[in-house]
Amino acid sequence: MKPQAKLIFIMSLFLGTTITMSSNHWMTAWAGLEINTLAVLPMISKSHHPRAIEAATKYFLVQAAASALVLFSSMTNAWHTGQWDITQLTHPTSSLILTAAISMKLGLVPFHFWFPEVLQGSPLITGLILSTAIKLPPITLLYMTSHSLNPELLTTMALLSIALGGWMGLNQTQIRKILAFSSISHLGWMAIIIVYNPKLTMLNFLLYCLMTAAVFLTLNSMKVLKLSTLITSWTKSPSLSSIFLLTLLSLAGLPPLTGFLPKWLIIEELTKQDMVPAAMMMSLLSLLGLFFYLRLAYCATITLPPHTTNHMKKWHTNKPVNISIAILTTLS
Repeated sequence: MKPQAKLIFIMSLFLGTTITMSSNHWMTAWAGLEINTLAVLPMISKSHHPRAIEAATKYFLVQAAASALVLFSSMTNAWHTGQWDITQLTHPTSSLILTAAISMKLGLVPFHFWFPEVLQGSPLITGLILSTAIKLPPITLLYMTSHSLNPELLTTMALLSIALGGWMGLNQTQIRKILAFSSISHLGWMAIIIVYNPKLTMLNFLLYCLMTAAVFLTLNSMKVLKLSTLITSWTKSPSLSSIFLLTLLSLAGLPPLTGFLPKWLIIEELTKQDMVPAAMMMSLLSLLGLFFYLRLAYCATITLPPHTTNHMKKWHTNKPVNISIAILTTLS
C-alpha cells in the first residue's frame, strides 16, 4: 500500500472516530461509524491474500448489519419519543436493539464469532487498530447511553464474554487469535460495569489499549505470529521479550502491574452494587485467561538449544494441540 493511501485511510479513521465521539445526533454518529468501517477495510485486505479478503468480507458484512441495527434503534426511539438526541434513548426496545448492535461492533458474546477470524486474517498493525481504535466509537456510544441500558442483559453478556474469551483461548497456537479472545474477555469486564460506573469503563478501555498496543508492537518488531516462532524470540531479542513478559502479566491482571488496577476497581464497584456472585465469577473466570497469558510469557522467555527448537517446530507442525506440553516434554 502506498504511503499516500495509508495516510488517507488513517486520517479517515481519525475523522470517523472524532465525528462519532463529538456528535449528539444519531445520524452523525452513524456516519462516523460508517467512515471508520470503510477506512479499515482496505487496511485489512491490503495483502490480497485469500484469508485477508475473507477477513475483510466478514468484517464488512458484520459492521454493515450492526450499523443497520443502530439506524433501526435510533429510528424506533425517534418514532416513539420524537428525539434524535443520543442521550435521550428512553424506549426499551430501542435500548435492546442498540445493545445488540454495539455488541456486534465490539465483538461481545454472542456476537463474537467474526472477531478472531478477522484478526487472524489481518496484519499485526491492522489487528492493533481493530483491537483498540475501532472499538472507541462504539464504547463512546455505550458511555453516552449507559443510563438507558439493561443491566441484567449486559451482565449476562459480560459474564459469557469473560468465560468464553478465557476458555477459547486455552488451546490456540496462533497469537492473533489468542489476543482476539483476550480482547473479548476484557470487553466483558468493561460491559458489566458501564451501567454502574461508566468512567471506570473508559479507564479500563484506556489501560487495555495501552497494554494491547505494547503487545502488538512488540510482536510486530519480533515478526512473530505463532507460538512455534515465539519460543525462539528470547535468543534473538531478550529485552523485547522481557517487555513482552511484563505486558502479558499486566494484561492478565497480576498485581502490582497496571492491569490489576481496573479489575480491582471493577470488583470493588460490583461489591458496592450488591453483585458479589458476579464479582466472584469474574475473578474465577479470569484464571482461564491467566493460563494462556502465562503460556505466552513462558514461550517468550524460554531459552532452548538449537536442536530442541527444531524439534519443537517439527512437533508443532504435526500436532498443533498444546505447545506448553511439548516444551515440558522436550525439556524432560
